[in-house]
Amino acid sequence: MIRLGIVDFDTSHVIAFTQRLNHIDISEEQWIDGAKVVVGCPGESLLSPERIPGFTKQMKGYGVPLVDKPEEMIGQIDGVCIESVDGTVHYDRTAPFLEAGLPVFVDKPFTCDLQEAQALADLAQSKNVPIFSCSSLRYGLEVIEIQERTRETGEILGVEVCSPAPTHPRNPGLFHYGIHGVETLYAIMGPGCEAVWSVSNDDADVVTGLWRDGRIGTMRGIRKGQSGYGYTAYCEKSIVRASINASYIYRELLNQVVEMFETGKPPIDISETVEIVAFIEAVMKSAENDGAKTELGYTVS
Repeated sequence: MIRLGIVDFDTSHVIAFTQRLNHIDISEEQWIDGAKVVVGCPGESLLSPERIPGFTKQMKGYGVPLVDKPEEMIGQIDGVCIESVDGTVHYDRTAPFLEAGLPVFVDKPFTCDLQEAQALADLAQSKNVPIFSCSSLRYGLEVIEIQERTRETGEILGVEVCSPAPTHPRNPGLFHYGIHGVETLYAIMGPGCEAVWSVSNDDADVVTGLWRDGRIGTMRGIRKGQSGYGYTAYCEKSIVRASINASYIYRELLNQVVEMFETGKPPIDISETVEIVAFIEAVMKSAENDGAKTELGYTVS
C-alpha cells in the first residue's frame, strides 16, 4: 500500500481525493485501490484561506493525522499530492519533496510561471524522481473515448474545446479555471503547439493554437452565460461532439496518480505539462497585444 501525504487544504480536491483513496464517505464505484492518505498538512493560502478550517475539520474526522509543515511528512510517506489551488506556490511546495527523492503529483495548475515549471521538471530529472501534473478533465470518460476511437473516426485533425474560465489574480489568465479547457485541448491534440492567437474580455477568452504539423485547435473559456465542459473533434472520417461528464474525473485521474506512484512512470511526460504553462503564458501575451500571433518559445521535441 502506497502511503500518501496531502499538502494544502484550500481546495475540495483534498476531501474528494481522500474519500476515494481511503474508501470513506463515498460510493464504492468511486474507490481507488493501492494507496492511502496517511498524513496531511493544512498549510496556508492567499487564494482561498476561508476553505482551510472546514476541510481541516473534515480530514480530522476521517482520521488523517496532520502536521504543521509539509517537510514533516518526509519519512512518513512514499509519495505526495500538492493540492494548493494557488499555482504560484507550487514550486516552493514541490521542490523539497523532489530533493528528498519522493514522487509528486502537483494538482493544476502546475505552476503559473514557465521558468518555475522548467525548474521543477529539471529538478525531477536530476533526482530521477517521477512528477506528474494535470487537470482532472484530461481524464473525463469522453476525452479518453475520442482518443481510443481513431480506427472509427480517423486521425484527429483539429478540435474546439469549451470550459468555464473564471479568473483570479493569483492564477492569472487561463491558469485558474481555464486550465481545465487547456488540458482537454492538449489531451485530444497532443503536444506540439507553436503559436497562439487570443482575444479576451470580461465575458470570454477565445484562443486559436497552431500545431507544428499544421493542425489547429481552439478553446473558448466562458465567463458569461451557460457554461460547461465539452469538445468538437474534427476527424478524417467524422465530426464528434461531446459534453464531458465530470462524475468520474477524480476517479480516473487518481487511477493514473496511483499507477505513477506504483510504477515510477508518469502517464504524461512532464515536458508536455511545461508546454501547457508556455501555452497559457503565450495566450496572455497575445490577448495583451490585441490578438497578435505569439510564439510559445517552447514545444515538446
